[in-house]
Amino acid sequence: MAGLIIIRDPRSRQWRAARRELRRVGWFRFLDVIAFRLFARLRLAGRDRAWKTSEIARLRRRYSADLGGVPRIVVSSPNSSEAQAFLEQLRPDLAIARCKIILKQAIFGVPRVGTFVLHPGICPEYRNAHGCFWALTRRDFDRVGMTLLRVDPGIDTGPIFLHGTYAFDEVDESHSVIQYRAVTENLDAIAEVLRGLCRGDDISPVPAEGRESAVWGQPQLTAYLRWKREARRRRHATRIPALS
Repeated sequence: MAGLIIIRDPRSRQWRAARRELRRVGWFRFLDVIAFRLFARLRLAGRDRAWKTSEIARLRRRYSADLGGVPRIVVSSPNSSEAQAFLEQLRPDLAIARCKIILKQAIFGVPRVGTFVLHPGICPEYRNAHGCFWALTRRDFDRVGMTLLRVDPGIDTGPIFLHGTYAFDEVDESHSVIQYRAVTENLDAIAEVLRGLCRGDDISPVPAEGRESAVWGQPQLTAYLRWKREARRRRHATRIPALS
């Protein structure tokens, strides 16, 4: 690992994101978003944190690494001049972007092979935020997973190199755990593709022409409760045989 750029979001950016979501969905659905945030904090956060702690420990055992000596910088924006200078000094082969900010060409174009995103959703059908959540709530189970794509100027519109999924449990796992596991369960496949791209192997992007493409937003409580209720019904129906 050549270096780490750590982003500390200022509160002003969070307010701007909230205003964008409000303009996008309107007051009624925005209140639905706020209701989900409160519900998640009260009902889901503790269990999700416990899973993350356990999963991080497992990954550290499997992928041992000493990050203490890795150069790093803390910025308020990955598009800052400080971040650009840091990247240009490192001259990395590739970069992995784990942020919710649209990167400028001057940033994502620095790495030799490109900047890549481990998107929590299947693109192009589920671009932008929380693709796994919306695929689950729409019962689009074949498109619950992650996408490895190379960043371009759009929102998750770059060339796609991998789709990954796993045998998720829609009843007992939260949407957050599902979207994290869609990545962690496919790390070896992701690494193989990225190593191949760095070597210059002929790896063609996944065809996306003619497929639907949509931009999604923040989770809503009504959608979450409806999904979980129907998921429990489906499980119950498969366990109890019908009487004739």
